[in-house]
Amino acid sequence: MADSQFIKRKNLICELMDDRHYVPMKEKELACLLQVSGEDRAEFKRVLEALLSEGKIQINKRGRYSKTEAALLTGTFISNQKGFGFVEVEGMEEDLFIPENKVNGAYHKDTVEVALIPGKRGKRQEGEIVRVLARGISQVVGTYEESKNFGFVIPDNSKISSDIFIPKERSKGAVNGHKVVAEITNYGKEGKNPEGKIVEILGHVNDPGVDILSIVRAFELPEGFPDKVLRQAERVSSPVSEADCAGRKDLRHVPMVTIDGEDAKDLDDAVSLSVENGFYHLGVHIADVTNYVQENSALDREAKERGTSVYLVDRVIPMLPHTLSNGICSLNAGEDRLALSCLMTIDDKGDVTDYEITESVIRVDRRMSYTQVKAILDDKDPGLCREYEEFVPMFEKMAELSALLRKKRRKRGAIDFDFPESKIILDKEGHPVSIKPYERNVATKLIEDFMLLANETVAEYFYWLELPFVYRTHENPDADRIQKLALFINNFGYHIKIGKEEIHPKELQKLLERVEDTPEEALISRLTLRSMKQAKYSTECSGHFGLACEYYCHFTSPIRRYPDLQIHRIIKEHLRGRLNEDRIAHYREILDGVAKQSSDRERRADEAERETDKLKKVEFMESHVGENFEGVISGVTAWGFYVELENTVEGLVHVSSLSGDYFYYDEAGCELIGQMTGRCYKLGQRVRVQVHFADRFARTIDFTVVEE
Repeated sequence: MADSQFIKRKNLICELMDDRHYVPMKEKELACLLQVSGEDRAEFKRVLEALLSEGKIQINKRGRYSKTEAALLTGTFISNQKGFGFVEVEGMEEDLFIPENKVNGAYHKDTVEVALIPGKRGKRQEGEIVRVLARGISQVVGTYEESKNFGFVIPDNSKISSDIFIPKERSKGAVNGHKVVAEITNYGKEGKNPEGKIVEILGHVNDPGVDILSIVRAFELPEGFPDKVLRQAERVSSPVSEADCAGRKDLRHVPMVTIDGEDAKDLDDAVSLSVENGFYHLGVHIADVTNYVQENSALDREAKERGTSVYLVDRVIPMLPHTLSNGICSLNAGEDRLALSCLMTIDDKGDVTDYEITESVIRVDRRMSYTQVKAILDDKDPGLCREYEEFVPMFEKMAELSALLRKKRRKRGAIDFDFPESKIILDKEGHPVSIKPYERNVATKLIEDFMLLANETVAEYFYWLELPFVYRTHENPDADRIQKLALFINNFGYHIKIGKEEIHPKELQKLLERVEDTPEEALISRLTLRSMKQAKYSTECSGHFGLACEYYCHFTSPIRRYPDLQIHRIIKEHLRGRLNEDRIAHYREILDGVAKQSSDRERRADEAERETDKLKKVEFMESHVGENFEGVISGVTAWGFYVELENTVEGLVHVSSLSGDYFYYDEAGCELIGQMTGRCYKLGQRVRVQVHFADRFARTIDFTVVEE
């Protein structure tokens, strides 16, 4: 049999077995069906043996041949508005690509079983969804559009590609332009939209606050607290008594301050510092929230479910009721408070030579803001220096220690991302009036440095005790992402050393130092950040790549992060000698779940915060349509390039708007190049653009290039 005939017959057998009506057959039956003549029988047998060896077919105990059942993987389906999607499988570094014709009725965030498609591997391994195990979304937030006898909900989430059909009798009286929550009652089939019913009308799309409320609902963020939780918070919020202080280290005589933003109300960390015999004695004092939030109480269950406080552009959704977070758990100046203190002795090299972790009672002397401390240290503001005269020497020593700790971290290779964040200022009706950069200063840095040191110290102590604990970990970046970063920065004349398997964080730190104060600094910093993995919570202490440290945890914010609250319980039980075998077994049983849920809730909060920022930035730019701005190209694709303005607003210059030439995408160089003129647009390039269109509903901004 000729090679071409051999291959043809192999393909024919595979196609036959792919047919849904095919039933397993013996060799003789299969040969008869395919009309294999007697003289071809030996070659036919060779074809079957080849397919068996390649794993494309299988034979059972009864000698019947059938298609090999692919090993099924379970994961979460992430859909794309264009119809295709990806499946995230835990433990796999890369998601599986699902072509549009292999989605098979799966919906965004569904838990699915997926089979790998043999031989289908372009940029990613392809797969086919074979079964939906659980639906991930039961409700959709969107805009209602009514027709004569029915209506539709157009989802806000672009990943949900189909509108939701709403029968008239299930519309709850919604009219055109209403923002609604629709419950899906039928997920539909091929060629038929999902069907649902309106369960809540949030308000008209133009009503103040409805836009943010829609995002709150879409991410299923909690709002008010249940009455039971509020009542419990009221009951436990009694003032600190002398009985509460029994058995605690009394630090009320130690001068200490809180340093936070001007509008902060939940003050969960205070700092103290003295210098003796050449050693710094740093105290980081954290609110003892666990004294008021007992394990498995209504308060604790609610905090665990929320996982974190969420900071949206116009509101804060707290993890704990304000009675606690702004009251008895907040380290308010002049009031006795219960705390967990990490008291560290640090030498002139920045090394912790001794430490004590203890339950304490404290009294904060002054509530300081970042702005005030910065004005004292950098500007030597005479008025503030007089007002806080007794604390100025301590602030100066704090700045000195902060610089020492920062220098030590930099020496070991910690990566310090220092690009400006933005603060969106809203009017009383929630409309954006300005976008201001929020940059770190000497005061924000010193608090950051002290919190990092306390987190490392606590993590290392509990690691060596070999007790169950929740760590904050950050894995090494994927090699292919680092290779892409290395290729890109070559365009700017920079390079990084990459080992056989991984890169040392010091290489990325050196890169950021080299680009400091250059036009491409913000761009390369962001691309470097994007090349790294997300930090997460884990019961395994696998180190933190970005901080270049072996031991790290979150200890310093129990008011707003559940992992901090959880490890405070473990710390206190250890200090009190109550971590017996039963308690250790209990924590080993629950902590993996706590770590995973906390990581998931953190990601949800981050995504919601980004969406509200994006929404308000688009709304802000609506009033600037037709105006020109300077920006930097922050991303290049086949359909155009993205430009980031100085106020951190980002928009797209679509390739179709580039006149005078045909531009093609050069993936290797991350640039669009004009075929005739050779004109190019590449990452990091400064361009002048005009705001062409801002679509608040799609949350997109379109720019056009202003020709010089």
